[in-house]
Amino acid sequence: MTSSLERSPSLISEATIGKQKPHEPILTVRDLSVVFPDGNGGLEALRGVTFSVWPREFVCVLGPSGSGKSTLLRVLAGLLPPTRGEVRFRCADAKGGNGLPRIGFVFQQANLMPWRTVLENITLPLELAGVNNGAARARARKLIDLVGLQGFEENWPRDLSGGMAQRVAIARALIHDPDILLLDEPFGSLDALTRERMGAELLRIWQAHQKTVIMVTHSISEALFLADRVLLLSARPGRIKLDMAVDLPRPRREEMRYTAKFGKLARRLKEAIE
Repeated sequence: MTSSLERSPSLISEATIGKQKPHEPILTVRDLSVVFPDGNGGLEALRGVTFSVWPREFVCVLGPSGSGKSTLLRVLAGLLPPTRGEVRFRCADAKGGNGLPRIGFVFQQANLMPWRTVLENITLPLELAGVNNGAARARARKLIDLVGLQGFEENWPRDLSGGMAQRVAIARALIHDPDILLLDEPFGSLDALTRERMGAELLRIWQAHQKTVIMVTHSISEALFLADRVLLLSARPGRIKLDMAVDLPRPRREEMRYTAKFGKLARRLKEAIE
């Protein structure tokens, strides 16, 4: 049964309500608010956030620093309970426990274990789930090929560039075949050229796996290049200020960044931010 918004906040699966239809969202967020206690009435991070995400959609969340973007991802991942509101998943074939979707999370830093090789870092989620070591390694090697790290299977994290480490983190997040992939500014610490290259790589990986993706970014250009839609949050407390479709053709190519249409969309986002 669905809890009302006036009652306790909820994280709900609709796996048993019926077969998922193409026109139904995989995720619906309604009237979501988060307040952190601070001894002075509380710090309001998010207020009344409402949106939906459809299967295989790539959504970027954009907004100024402190607007609650990372907080929103943590709520979606089940790492932080909302103060008010509802997060509803509609996954007829959800892979997670209790009918909830399986979530893959890539943080701002790769957070690799320095005492484990690239291959061992990627297999870690399956090891924790009790998957046979041979099966886990076989699946990890396929993902190593996918993210372009062939030949680096036995390297240590200290020997990797920032971009390579984030590839490992993406492979690790994909290895348990998540229903939804959450990315929290995964390329923010990289230089501009590497960041653009990693964006193109992420699109290639997304095209191969066709996952539902929600990604936080501070970059207007990155959001437009990657996303089907951009959700723009206001300054704190974060609210949905703009929900904009990115009607650029796929596959996306670097030269699109210099087209008049791309520039028009960028101006619209910049004006909304200002």
